[in-house]
Amino acid sequence: MLESLIIKNYALIDDLSLRFKRGLSIVTGETGAGKSIMLDALSLLLGERADSKAITDKSRKSVIEATFSAPDKSLRGLFDENGLEWNPSELIVRREVSPSGRSRAFVNDTPVTLPVLSSITGNLVDIHSQHSNIILSQSSSHLAIVDAFAGDADKLASYRDDFSAYVALRGKIKKIKNQIEKNRENREFIAFQLEQLDKLKPKRGELRQIEQEFDMLSDSDQIREDLGAAYNCFESGDRSINALLAEAIGSISNVNLSLFGEEVEEELMTRLENLRIELKDITETVYDYLDRVDSDPARLAKVTARMNQLYEAIKRFKVADEEGLVRLHEELRQKLDAIDNGDEDVESMEKEARILAKSLKEKADELSELRIEAAGRLSGMITATAKPLGLQNLRFDIELTRGKLSSDGQDTADFICSFNKNMEMQPMGKVASGGELARLMLSLKSIMARCMNLPTVIFDEVDTGVSGEIADKMGDMMKRMGKEMQVLAITHLPQVASKGDSHFKVYKTDNASRTVSHVKELDREGRVRELASMLSGSKINEAALLNARTLLDNK
Repeated sequence: MLESLIIKNYALIDDLSLRFKRGLSIVTGETGAGKSIMLDALSLLLGERADSKAITDKSRKSVIEATFSAPDKSLRGLFDENGLEWNPSELIVRREVSPSGRSRAFVNDTPVTLPVLSSITGNLVDIHSQHSNIILSQSSSHLAIVDAFAGDADKLASYRDDFSAYVALRGKIKKIKNQIEKNRENREFIAFQLEQLDKLKPKRGELRQIEQEFDMLSDSDQIREDLGAAYNCFESGDRSINALLAEAIGSISNVNLSLFGEEVEEELMTRLENLRIELKDITETVYDYLDRVDSDPARLAKVTARMNQLYEAIKRFKVADEEGLVRLHEELRQKLDAIDNGDEDVESMEKEARILAKSLKEKADELSELRIEAAGRLSGMITATAKPLGLQNLRFDIELTRGKLSSDGQDTADFICSFNKNMEMQPMGKVASGGELARLMLSLKSIMARCMNLPTVIFDEVDTGVSGEIADKMGDMMKRMGKEMQVLAITHLPQVASKGDSHFKVYKTDNASRTVSHVKELDREGRVRELASMLSGSKINEAALLNARTLLDNK
C-alpha cells in the first residue's frame, strides 16, 4: 500500500510530506485548493509526462517520492528483469524534474526509464479521475476491461506475438511480389548485364593483385637491376658481405677470448653464428625475389588488358571497386533467379502464412471463449453491484462481436445498458448520464480492483453528479473496498467524506510572494468542522455540527 508521499517544489506545493493508513482515506478541500495537484504529482510516478512549467522555484528541482510498504512478491520478476534491488519490506519510487525540463526516475534509488517505472507503479496504484468516466463510455476501452477481468494476458500476449509475425510475413510477401513484378519489367536488361559480368567473372581482391603484378612487370628491368646489385653485395666475389663475415669469424676464432671473461667466447661466437645464418637467409630471399621478376612482354600485355577490363567495367556499372562488381554480379544473379523461380519462394511463404493464419484463428477463438465467459460474469457482477446505488432498474450487458483478425483478436466489445423499465438497451455512452456513469464506474472499479489485486486505488471525485442517499451508498461501497485494499477518495460530498478511516484537508495560504497549498490530517473535531462546512457552507451553525457528528457516528 501507499505508505508515504513527498512532494517538493511542485505547482502550489512547496514542501509536503504525508503518511497514509490502511482503509479508506478521504481528501477534501475547496475547489482550487490543490487536490488535483497532488494527483498530478502522483501521476508522474506512474510515468506521465513531466512539465517544467509546474516547477515554482526555478533555482531547484522538483521532487516527488512515494514509499509503498510490503510490495507484492509478483513484482520480483520485473525487478530481476531490470537489474533492480528487491526489498520485500518497502519500495521507494522517485521522480525528479529539473528547471530545464529534464526528468529522471528512480526505483529504490536506482535510475530507471519511464517505461520501467510505469510497469512497476502500474501494479501498485490506480488513479480514477472524472476523465476515466468518459473513457468508460467509449467502446474502445471495453475490450481491455473484459480482458483484464478474464485474466487472459498470457494468451493475448502469445496471440499478439503471432499476429505481429503474421503481419510481418504478409508484408514480406507483398514486398517480394512487387519486386518480382518490377524485375520482370527489366528482365531483359538484367539478363544483359548478368551476361556481361558472367563473361568478366570478377573476383574479390583480383584488381589489387593484378595492379601489383602490372607494377612489377612494367618496371621489371629496374627491379632486376636493383635486386641484382643487392645480391652481388651479399654474395659475389671475395669482398662480398658473406665472404667478409666468414673471414671475420675465422680471425676471431683464432683469439683466446676467455682472456676477456669466461662467457665472452661462447656469447660472441653465438652472436656471429646467428648473424651468419640470418645473412644467408636474407641473401636467399633477395635471390628468390630476383628470380620471380618476370620481364615477359606477353604477360604484361595480358595483365594490362585484364586490368583495363576491370577499370572499364567499374566505370560502366557505376560501382566503387571490384568488390562492387562482385556484389552486383551476385545481386543480378539473385534477381534473375527470383524472376524465374520467385513464384516458388512466394508460394512457400504463402503456405507458411496460411499455417500461421490458421494458428491465429485458433488462438483468437480461445480468446473469444474466455471473453464470452468473462463478459457474462462481469455483466452480472456490475449489475448486482450497481443496483443498490440507486440503479434498481439497471440492465447491463457486454456485447461481443466477432470480426476480422486484429492485434486484439477477432472481438470488439460494447457495454450496453438501460436504466429505465421498458427502455431498449443501447451503448453506454448514449444513455448514461454523468451520475449514472460515475456509479457504474465505481461498481466496475470495485470489481476490477479485487480481480487485479491492486493494493491502492485513488478516486478523484468519482461521486460527481450524485447526492443524498446515493452518495451515502457510494461512500459505503468505498468503505467496503477499503477493507480489502487501500482507498483514497477526493470528494465534495459530506456523506462520502464521513465514511473515511482517516481524513486529509487541502487548503491554501498566502505569504508575501505567493500562494501555497498545504495538507493536514484532521482529528475528530477537525473532521466534524470540515463536514459541517461541507454541509452548510462558510457559516457553520450548531445544526450543521450536530449533523456532522451524526454522520461520523453512523459511518
